Amino acid sequence: MSGVFQVGQDAYDDFMGRYSMRLAPLFADFAGVYGGRALDVGAGTGALSGELARRGVDVVAAEPSPQFCAALQERFPEIQVEQVPAEQLPFEDASFDAALAQLVVAFMADAPAGVREMARVARTVAICMWGVMEMQMFAAIEHTAKAIGLDRESEFGARRYRTLDELRDLLAPFGTVETGTLDVEAPYADFDEFWHALERQVGPAGAWLAALSDEQRVRAREEMHRQLGSPSGAFSLSGRCYAARVSTDARSAPVPTSVTSTSSSRSTNST
Repeated sequence: MSGVFQVGQDAYDDFMGRYSMRLAPLFADFAGVYGGRALDVGAGTGALSGELARRGVDVVAAEPSPQFCAALQERFPEIQVEQVPAEQLPFEDASFDAALAQLVVAFMADAPAGVREMARVARTVAICMWGVMEMQMFAAIEHTAKAIGLDRESEFGARRYRTLDELRDLLAPFGTVETGTLDVEAPYADFDEFWHALERQVGPAGAWLAALSDEQRVRAREEMHRQLGSPSGAFSLSGRCYAARVSTDARSAPVPTSVTSTSSSRSTNST
């Protein structure tokens, strides 16, 4: 799935950055990161890295995309950037207070291996992913594909680790897992701005659109406009992100009360 993110920083920020920038402070709060040393795994163009740096955290970014690594180094010259996948983190054991992966685990080549690496290098691990149908943009794209008879399940891809149960199970081998929901809303000036962002071919949704013929794309645009309520001016779309965290030692910080969360008693010995 990594190929669908071989795009420039402007394209990614236009499509997903408007959401991830708003998500980053909520996710950092959920993870309980307000200082210390933290690893941003799959850092992308730096939404979370920037938020952590603003909190005075000593941030290291790990990112496999060369385009995104270049963007990170340009935007945050003070941050150490490593061009590596989550499954091959080049850091010593327990060298971070926390390792966070924002909107990443569904796109890892081997998510269990990536999370194991995060747990190896950090005392707290936190992950989060959008729910597909809980995010209005993704739901509208999926409904559009089905409505026009061009549903391509494989091109949407990355369906795993999109629920609280899946995220909980991914972290369960490392201790007691806490989960939560993080809600954001992103604005668009009009439908043309939304469609332009989608046309920049970011992620599985962009790959699906790029595979359509010109005629199919016209039909998709018309149906998408209808699915979004036929907006004639500015509008906003909401998204729900599912999050999970685990402390790999006994020093577990409480989840802030501003975040809706539940706690799982599953652990390494759970059935």
